[in-house]
Amino acid sequence: MTPQALSGEALELADAVSTQLQGVGRLGVAYSGGVDSATLLALAVRALGTEDVVALLGVSPSLARRERRLAHQVAAVIGVEVVEVHTHEGENPDYQKNDGSRCFHCKDELFTRIGDDVVGDQGLDAVAYGENADDATRHDRPGAGAATRHRVLRPLSVVGMTKPQVRAVARAMSLPVADKPAAPCLASRVPFGQQVTPEKLRQIDDLEDAVYQQGFSDCRVRHHGTVGRIELPTDELARAMEPGIRAALVAAGKDTGFQHVTIDLDGIRSGLFSLQVIGTGAGAHG
Repeated sequence: MTPQALSGEALELADAVSTQLQGVGRLGVAYSGGVDSATLLALAVRALGTEDVVALLGVSPSLARRERRLAHQVAAVIGVEVVEVHTHEGENPDYQKNDGSRCFHCKDELFTRIGDDVVGDQGLDAVAYGENADDATRHDRPGAGAATRHRVLRPLSVVGMTKPQVRAVARAMSLPVADKPAAPCLASRVPFGQQVTPEKLRQIDDLEDAVYQQGFSDCRVRHHGTVGRIELPTDELARAMEPGIRAALVAAGKDTGFQHVTIDLDGIRSGLFSLQVIGTGAGAHG
């Protein structure tokens, strides 16, 4: 990490975030390992020092194993301790029914666990999360309501930092996730209205792991009962039809419990299920 490399607009934004954190003695950052939370984590370290910042990683069946590993690796680059916060949103019937408020119940569970179990143990004065200014204008982010309910800080959006600016600051600080694709939780692969279960999440996680093992740069596995539908970047679709790779993906899908494995010719469509239900513009995550 190279905070000393900041200049121009990136430096101005970083200083604005530091101003937002003035008066905070010790900060917990709700952290996923994605570019937003990692950038906030790095900027918090710049403002407060490594000893007074802790990364709070929510862990449940909806967190992909790969994302959990990467989150720890990125935090190590930043130099911050990771505290895993085990959450139980999957036990909540309102989360299980998987409607448009699912993300609210997930974030509400995370922030509740942090407040009940972590703030005192870690001696935290405040908790923050990585909402950016673009997120703040969207209607498909019910988790923001949970942040408001729990008085969680959102310094990136308060200073007006957009997603492209977040990535620019991350690049300037040499964060390894500066260009990392969005990686929404595994529950986002289950169509709205269909129950989220640990078994479905395990199937999705196992098959996505197998896809990455074949060298693809990004993927989503959509869960349609007996069918696992794999979305890939469009410029990588042809590779999936190579005989060895195709056979490996079919075998992996059947090993994890799907009867059929398909490749979506439309490629990755971020926010596919969200857009079908909420009807917002392109760019939603899922």
